[in-house]
Amino acid sequence: MSIIFDTPSSDKSELEAGPAFTPRFDGNGLITAVVTDAGDGMLLMVAHMNAQALALTIETGIAHYYSRSRKSLWKKGETSGNLQSVVEIRTDCDQDAIWLKVRVAGHDATCHTGRRSCFYRAVESYDGKPALTIVDHDKHFHPDEIYGKN
Repeated sequence: MSIIFDTPSSDKSELEAGPAFTPRFDGNGLITAVVTDAGDGMLLMVAHMNAQALALTIETGIAHYYSRSRKSLWKKGETSGNLQSVVEIRTDCDQDAIWLKVRVAGHDATCHTGRRSCFYRAVESYDGKPALTIVDHDKHFHPDEIYGKN
């Protein structure tokens, strides 16, 4: 049985304090999902969910997302084995963003580059110009072995 979400209330106090979970999807039918490790709180990734991905996540306890580039549903870790088991789902005050606290199986890596987090680079300024510096060199798996050569 699939979950069908009700239309969000126009009553601000009901939306912010009421018990109804009525996610506010954007014009493309998506909602932003912020994903952190349930153990240490590390930011792992930011993705998007459509209604089907959010419903599957709630129903199965395994994180599902919507890939904007592939325009398809995506079960995180299905290929790599790094499934994300959902420990808790939260929403923000106006229900237009989701926060997933997860435990990652497999190699304990979330990023397709083999790193634990998709946020493995820092933005720094060199002579007034922004540049990226890799701050997490530790790869938990080799992407070519999991996904094939690009």
